[in-house]
Amino acid sequence: MSDSDYVYVVYIRASAQSVWDALTDGRSTAAFWYGRTNESGWRKGDTVIFRRPDGGIDFSGEVFEADPPHRLSHGFLHPAPGPMHDEGDTRVTYDIVEVGGGAVRLTMTHSGFVEGSIIRPGVARGWPVILSGLKSLLETGEPLPDRLDLDHVVECDPA
Repeated sequence: MSDSDYVYVVYIRASAQSVWDALTDGRSTAAFWYGRTNESGWRKGDTVIFRRPDGGIDFSGEVFEADPPHRLSHGFLHPAPGPMHDEGDTRVTYDIVEVGGGAVRLTMTHSGFVEGSIIRPGVARGWPVILSGLKSLLETGEPLPDRLDLDHVVECDPA
């Protein structure tokens, strides 16, 4: 792990399979990821595409590891020319571990940022909301509201 990696851990009252299914099913991701869907066969070497609600490609990448329902790792590249694309591919890895009592520990690691990355601050702001939405969806059947007022939130990410 590098100093620039972003790691977020959340405990979810759900099975490992339920968490895996929610992360890999585009209908589920739309509910907790700002309306974004994903498309992939989720096998090593497959392409994964994340689409905005308007159908445009938001991010894409290659599936590097897929061990259902325990580990998933894929690339994360902004497709449009510009500074975000120029930083290159980063990697998102999900580790899902059953911890008893019908719960799992989900560890999401977003890695591969260049020094002085313009992407990483958005990652540090976005992942907690996305993964909290996943937790809410799996535990209550309802995602978080589409838009949260985060303007007053003080960021606690030291990196």
